Amino acid sequence: MTAPLPAVLSAGDLTKRPVVTLGGEAVAQVKDVVLDGAGGRIAGFTLAGRGLLSGPMRKSLPWAAVHALGADAVMITSAEALEDKSAVASWEETSGGLVRGARVLTDQGVQVGTVLDVLIEAGREGRVVGVEMTSTEALGRHERKVFLPLGGRPAMTGDTLMVPARDTELVVEELGELAAAVWRIRRAETAGPGETRGLGETRGPGETRGPGETRGPGETRGHPETGRPTGTGRPTGTGGLAGSAGPGATGEERTS
Repeated sequence: MTAPLPAVLSAGDLTKRPVVTLGGEAVAQVKDVVLDGAGGRIAGFTLAGRGLLSGPMRKSLPWAAVHALGADAVMITSAEALEDKSAVASWEETSGGLVRGARVLTDQGVQVGTVLDVLIEAGREGRVVGVEMTSTEALGRHERKVFLPLGGRPAMTGDTLMVPARDTELVVEELGELAAAVWRIRRAETAGPGETRGLGETRGPGETRGPGETRGPGETRGHPETGRPTGTGRPTGTGGLAGSAGPGATGEERTS
């Protein structure tokens, strides 16, 4: 079964998003997204009151208390989920610089961009799945806004995001394309030894999948419609798909 593509939200767009209880009460709004750089996830949110004249609250929302992160609201079970601001303050001090201005560096020592925003998977995981960044000439897109997908646990510090050089090949120019790129990275991370995932994908030794595919030694291939084995040593005609030729036939059309 194919896993669904993740829904992606930008950290910047979460600012002012309402915090709503499962009972339907809007108790706060998001002021800032606080990241756990080492874990590659949201650590929590600092909060502001609701309304134009409302300022910062003394309460915060740790990620562990979030019921779900949705496209229109952050859901919590009740107002009791809010905690003292100190619950996420330490994370804010250590990871606040990642959101904007951090450099993106590959494991080959090449800077490929500068972070503009962090992209987060909607739902209950709160995983960081990519970054919006301005690219460098190393990507052939100098000072263009692009989106870079990230693997399961990106190496993040306050001023540097370290990524595998191979992941930069999946950079996209539209946010709507990022989910598919994240999905490809996840497939690659879960692939077995000697196995890769993707278009024209290759699998075990001696086996490829795709047009003109080959199989392992001694492995037969079923007819695409009937499932019956073909390539068993009997001659086959060329006039039809996996059709067998009659005695003395060459498979060529004869004319009288």
